[in-house]
Amino acid sequence: MSLVRYEVDGAVATITLDRPPVNALNAELIADLDAAIAEAEAPDVRAVVVTGSPHFAAGADITGFQEAFEKGADERQSAGLLSVIGRLEALEKPTIAAVVGFALGGGLELAMGCDFRYLGDGAKVGQPEIRLGLIPGAGGTQRLPRIVGYQRGKELCMSGRHVPADEALAIGLADVVVPDDEVLERAKADAARYAAGPTRAYAAIKRAIRRGYDLPLDEALSVEAEAFGEVFATEDARIGVAAFLAKERPDFVGH
Repeated sequence: MSLVRYEVDGAVATITLDRPPVNALNAELIADLDAAIAEAEAPDVRAVVVTGSPHFAAGADITGFQEAFEKGADERQSAGLLSVIGRLEALEKPTIAAVVGFALGGGLELAMGCDFRYLGDGAKVGQPEIRLGLIPGAGGTQRLPRIVGYQRGKELCMSGRHVPADEALAIGLADVVVPDDEVLERAKADAARYAAGPTRAYAAIKRAIRRGYDLPLDEALSVEAEAFGEVFATEDARIGVAAFLAKERPDFVGH
């Protein structure tokens, strides 16, 4: 992984995009991201932080688009990124995007693949593909409206404007905004807190919300009931209930 750094501290993995100067997403970087996320699937990793500096990711490497035009071929880079983001979203553990600088185009789509987005106060996010005569191709038209609402998502995709951190927080696109130099440490600290929690229960919450979100309520409740039954049988459920009854703090083991 020459364009991504993968580090584990305790039970928290940090995936850092490392393609200066702006972490433009090309095929090699996307492949390295896929490899890093595969490593983060290990059971001893119980929370993940995704980041990049000085910019999270300023979007796709447009030279790849130009080469596709010249060859008369479809640009399939977005398909690779879509697959990687899907793998990130499916991780059965909490994930946090720690965003500084730009998270634009594929960069925002990558951040939206995480459970939470922590932004530095100088960060800007957006889906500016329309400025190139294109549309988001790695989930932007689908995940963004689900996060910020139908009308706001449409406006952001059609305007292509860059959204400052304070507005991102106000519309629910950011979960936390802190000074730029504090965002990574805040994300790691919160990831460590999640990593000490009931990992199987977090995974069940993610699956239940994802699978049930677009279903009729009665079907969605069945999804939740099935997930509850799975979690009820875990060791962490026994630990949590016993600790509550003993008025002690639970020491979850992650399974």
